[in-house]
Amino acid sequence: MYSRFLHSSALLLGFLMVAPAVAADDKAAALCAKAEARYVDMFGHLAAEADGVTIVKMYKYRFCPEKLSVPVGTTVRWVNVDKRTSHTVHLNEAGEKESDRLFPEETFEFTFLSAGSQQYLCGPHWETQKMIGMVTVTP
Repeated sequence: MYSRFLHSSALLLGFLMVAPAVAADDKAAALCAKAEARYVDMFGHLAAEADGVTIVKMYKYRFCPEKLSVPVGTTVRWVNVDKRTSHTVHLNEAGEKESDRLFPEETFEFTFLSAGSQQYLCGPHWETQKMIGMVTVTP
C-alpha cells in the first residue's frame, strides 16, 4: 500500500512538473494561431504560401514560430502583424546590425548562407518580454 502511495505521488509530481510546460505550449500555439489569422487578414494568404521565403510573424511580443529550421540559402521574412506595436530583428551572431523598427505590416528579410544555429531577438522587447527566437540552418 505504501509503495502504491509513493507511485501515485510520483505520478502526480511528474504531472505537476509537466503541466506548466504543456500549458505554455498551448498558450504559444493559440497566440501563433492568432498571429497567422492576422497575417491572412493583412496579406490575403497563409504565411506558408508566401513565394520564395519563410515567414516569421511578430505578434504580442513573440516570434511565431519561435524556433525555425531552414536549409542554407533560405530567405526568412519577419512580418509585424501586431496592431500598434513596433518590433525589430537583431541577428547579432550573423554580424548584422539591428533592423529599423518595423511597424504593423512592415517586413525585414535575411538570407541565411551558412549552416548553424543563430539566435535572433527584438531589440526593444528581448529583455522585458523575452522576445527571442532561434533559427537552425541546415546544410
